[in-house]
Amino acid sequence: MADRFKKVYSQGIGNVTEIWVDTETGVNYMYHMSGYSGGLTPLLDRDGKLVITDSQGVGLKISE
Repeated sequence: MADRFKKVYSQGIGNVTEIWVDTETGVNYMYHMSGYSGGLTPLLDRDGKLVITDSQGVGLKISE
């Protein structure tokens, strides 16, 4: 079985920011870690809607 979450972006070493995609729903999540703490949140567009990757992982669409 394939992994459900796929890391599609990573930046930083001490302060790490990553984008993860749920391969079942397409929902994008932002993960940020600094030192011993971190947090995960759904990635939203400027209108507050979920950012969703299409099923082929090519480009983004915004939820309605």
